[in-house]
Amino acid sequence: MLAPELFDLRASLQRQGIIFAYSGYVTETVLSGVGEALKQKLTIDDADTKTLRSVFAVFVEQMQNIIRYSAEIEERQKKTASPPTEIRYGILTIGQENGDYVVHAGNLVARSDVERIRARLSKIRDMTKEELRALHKEQLRAGPEQGSKGAGLGFMEIARRSSKPFEFDFSDINHEYAFFSLKASV
Repeated sequence: MLAPELFDLRASLQRQGIIFAYSGYVTETVLSGVGEALKQKLTIDDADTKTLRSVFAVFVEQMQNIIRYSAEIEERQKKTASPPTEIRYGILTIGQENGDYVVHAGNLVARSDVERIRARLSKIRDMTKEELRALHKEQLRAGPEQGSKGAGLGFMEIARRSSKPFEFDFSDINHEYAFFSLKASV
């Protein structure tokens, strides 16, 4: 991609209100570095403390979702007894839309997981803030769900921090994978 094509991509993102875009392999180090840049940008924008914390929390949950669950994985087997090194691919944008900050992320998931994820997200999205608080406490006591690589609180945290119900979608890619997208406004 040479200068004109890259500039066109930049212009397209700016027209859409995107202030930050990342597409690639994600690690905790990338999350940390990008998170620091995001905090600085929000501080420059003069975002209030509550907004800054909420946008940052949603950003972290979205990035951790990619790190833990994206089906697009690069692995390197080590010659030692330690586990293999892996990194996962995803895309994340942060922008402004109708006065809100919007965190939009996507990654590949196994098609066999789509209905389970859809059901969980629909349930969480349709809950009131009080119901989310109660479910959050219940989940903390119960521990992670089967197959979870975290505490199972990520989608709940996104819903709790969002200013309106989050949006999500799946698009079939092939017989094995679908592309999952989650958009949250703060």
